[in-house]
Amino acid sequence: MNFDDFTKRISKIKNLPLLGEESHNKMAPSIRIDELSRMKNQRDKARKAAVMALFYPTKENSTNLLLMLRKTYKGVHSNQVGFPGGKVEKEDENLLHTALRETYEEVGVPQNKVQVMGKLSSIYIPPSNFEVQPYIGVYPNPTPFVIQESEVEHLVEVSLLDFMDDSKISTQNLTTSYAKNIDVPAFKLNGYVVWGATAMIMSELKELLKQLL
Repeated sequence: MNFDDFTKRISKIKNLPLLGEESHNKMAPSIRIDELSRMKNQRDKARKAAVMALFYPTKENSTNLLLMLRKTYKGVHSNQVGFPGGKVEKEDENLLHTALRETYEEVGVPQNKVQVMGKLSSIYIPPSNFEVQPYIGVYPNPTPFVIQESEVEHLVEVSLLDFMDDSKISTQNLTTSYAKNIDVPAFKLNGYVVWGATAMIMSELKELLKQLL
């Protein structure tokens, strides 16, 4: 879709009711749904984080969504595809500031160049004990991304057309931080398997966009 048209339509996303767990669970393995149910009381004690679902125009003025492959490290989200973002730091004024700051640090997008369109439902991630708040932003006049090499392996630039294509969703057998050889719903985008909390966030985002595009 033409980015100018996309920007006009997504500006209305803040007026739509959020879909929350209903949409999250469509991309969650059954073991994850059971775990979330058991650990509801833990959410109050969770650490806070925020991410940014960032849309931007290509040179041809079509629309892309930015994801990134994280570095391999000793942690539950090692070598996974996700959104720019991270944990709250002391200097952050609020969760939106966290998402914007982390997006600048990880991919070099200036905070004042992002137009924030709204937010999605927060999601709890039991393996890392984080409550994550996703935001939606557009980056109308992008300059080349600059990755934080200590955190980011490389960028995964996904076309809106691929993101909205239902055939890109399938079931994958994976070994995760909490289980071996389990079937998980996942997006298959640009040759990468996107699953877990990122896929659950993307599920809500996609369902909201279907109402606007």
